[in-house]
Amino acid sequence: DLGFTPSSTKSSVIDLQEKELPELRNKLQSVNRDIERLKGEIEEQETLLSMLMSEEDTAKACQQDIALMDRYQLDLQDIERKIAQQASKLHGVDHNRTMQQISQEKQETQHRLDTTSSKMELKRKLIQDQQEQIQTLKSGVNEIRAEKLEISSNMQRRQQLEEQCVEISSEIQVLHREIQEAKEQVSPLAAALERQQQEKLELISRHSQKHNEGQEKINAIKDRLKNITSFEREIQKYTEEGKEEYKEQKEAELKDTESRLYEAEKHREKINKDMGNIRQDIDTQKVQERWLQDNLTLRKRVEELKEVAKKRDVLLKEMGNMQVMQLRNERRSLENNLEDLKRNRSVALGRQKGFEEEIIRCQKELREDQYCKAEERFRDKMIVMRTTELANKDLDIYYKALDQTIMRFHSLKMEEINKIIRDLWRSTYRGQDIEYVEIRSDVDENASAGVKRRTYNYRVVMVKGDTALDMRGRCSAGQKVLASLIIRLALAETFCLNCGILALDEPTTNLDRENIESLAHALVEIIKSRSRQRNFQLLIITHDEDFVELLGRSNYVEHFYRIKKNIDQCSEITRCSISSLNTYLH
Repeated sequence: DLGFTPSSTKSSVIDLQEKELPELRNKLQSVNRDIERLKGEIEEQETLLSMLMSEEDTAKACQQDIALMDRYQLDLQDIERKIAQQASKLHGVDHNRTMQQISQEKQETQHRLDTTSSKMELKRKLIQDQQEQIQTLKSGVNEIRAEKLEISSNMQRRQQLEEQCVEISSEIQVLHREIQEAKEQVSPLAAALERQQQEKLELISRHSQKHNEGQEKINAIKDRLKNITSFEREIQKYTEEGKEEYKEQKEAELKDTESRLYEAEKHREKINKDMGNIRQDIDTQKVQERWLQDNLTLRKRVEELKEVAKKRDVLLKEMGNMQVMQLRNERRSLENNLEDLKRNRSVALGRQKGFEEEIIRCQKELREDQYCKAEERFRDKMIVMRTTELANKDLDIYYKALDQTIMRFHSLKMEEINKIIRDLWRSTYRGQDIEYVEIRSDVDENASAGVKRRTYNYRVVMVKGDTALDMRGRCSAGQKVLASLIIRLALAETFCLNCGILALDEPTTNLDRENIESLAHALVEIIKSRSRQRNFQLLIITHDEDFVELLGRSNYVEHFYRIKKNIDQCSEITRCSISSLNTYLH
């Protein structure tokens, strides 16, 4: 700015007005045309995008309804198939029978079923009584065997005690001899002990007056007396060993060492004093050095200031009467006015363009199908909605009917399962604390996704009299194992009639002998009842050979397979007969 003149500034302003500003206006107009063209393209793309997004929203809104319709169609097909199956099952049945006849036949069948079940209960009770008698006899045999084992162990223990008695008598004789020898050795010590006791009595009588002053003082005096006696012994030992001359020698050496130490301390104090004086001199020298350095820097700054003042005077002479500050201020004010005008123009153009774009957008929206075909679309959607509501009502009716049938089927199956569990538990469990166990289900209804769903929380309870408690946390490990086995057997009896394979892995874990035997009898009864089924097969994996022997007493088990390792530590499977197992156990 310092090198400009008023003529040069005026020429530059004229150049800006005549050449650069028209060129910039032309460029601005071309840029505005490009911007308008691009905005038109953007509007077209935005309209296309809005159409696509609206179609996507409608598709997303219908997606859930379509999924529900597919699911309802599948449910409807299943229900129609089930209806056809039930109709085929009812083919050939007399449809002329009334409800009263059917209910009467049901009552008669129920009465026959009750009589049959009561007979079965009596038979089961008789079998249970026979089993109890067998168990009592077995327990008597076991008690007699235990007494026999106890007698034999007592005989062996008697022999061992006799041998120990002979050894102890010999040891007593040896101890008697040692006692006599000890008495002979103690006799000379007894006289010394008596003398010490007399001295002790004299000391007690001598210090009886001081005993009233306090036990703590007595203990202190005793400790002091012990120290004094030890010091006397050490002094006596010291004098006896003749170390007096050695002591005098060491004392002379100690005095000599102390005198030399005193002289060394004096010399050390003198050296410390000299070191302090030297440090003080060094500190004063450093202060003087810092002061001189500051003087040098000050002189350099003064010389630099003089040179800057000379340069300033030369520049002021060169500037003369140019009035540079006034020109600079005028230029700044003109630039600010130009910026304000440009800003106002861009704001006005932006508002105008916004209004034009809004008008074009509204016109395009009015020409779209969304507003042109609004009535036709509304009519189509109303038709779809009404048909969907009718379909939903029909599906709700089918759902309720199916839910009721499922509930009825669930209750019937639960009653059947609990009856089988009750019978198996009473015929298997030998304890008196639990009459029977059963599965109870608590219904938990909740609404999710607009569909009413029902969940069941199953729990196993144990019943005694009129009281039912949860088995979780209240039963032993054996009761848990037995309950799980019985529940699995009941589920297999109820749901697995077409698949007759029943597999049990280590069923006697944590069971006592009575429950193991009763479980074996219950499995034999299941085999008898299912023997008429062609595809029935029972697989049992166990280490308990007595349990296998109990199963082998029936006429349905002839062979079993034993797995063991050979010499090469490889597993071998061998087929064995039940008779060989009986021979091995006996």
